[in-house]
Amino acid sequence: MSEAGLIRDETGTQTLIGYVVDVSAGDGQGRCWLDIGPQHTNRHKALHGGIITCLLDNASGTTGSLTVDDTGTAPFLTISMNTHYLAPAFKGRVTATGRVSGGGRSLLFIDAELVDEEGRVIATSSGVFKRVPQEKLA
Repeated sequence: MSEAGLIRDETGTQTLIGYVVDVSAGDGQGRCWLDIGPQHTNRHKALHGGIITCLLDNASGTTGSLTVDDTGTAPFLTISMNTHYLAPAFKGRVTATGRVSGGGRSLLFIDAELVDEEGRVIATSSGVFKRVPQEKLA
């Protein structure tokens, strides 16, 4: 972490796309933000749907991590996730925020929302996430 509560360039995907994970709020909700550049857009110059889903997935996984570790780095696997695209985003910063909506000991249900700088909802998701024990990562 370079700045308190911000995670940058932790994974190859994060470095390639350029999003930042934010666990600084202290409210148990993982956040992930991206400043949209031309490399993030589709042929219509709107933020690409795959990148939207990536941001929602990362915010959700980070939210899961925050349930067991306040650094937001405990590994969680996406079991399933549905994304709903509601509006295009063309420029500026978008922020995805996750929220635990249910679950039990082994699985968490996490919803997420991607908004632009004006608070307009760009997309939402709902998914099932599972904690990965450290010994299974090797």
